[in-house]
Amino acid sequence: MSGTHDHLVYMANQIAANLAMEADAVKATADHIEAFWDPRMVAAVLSDGAGLSPVAAAAFEVLRGAEV
Repeated sequence: MSGTHDHLVYMANQIAANLAMEADAVKATADHIEAFWDPRMVAAVLSDGAGLSPVAAAAFEVLRGAEV
């Protein structure tokens, strides 16, 4: 993975960890990423989700279905 990709994965995992106490942490994480990330950032992680936490990975699957 590139440094940029590693950083995006790190950020996604941090968002997921910070929203872990939400009733639906996956949806909250997906909503946050959709609202604040550039679509190119989302696409970069969708192309290679290695290193994502389970919640972050599930959030990106939600985003994949939403075609962000």
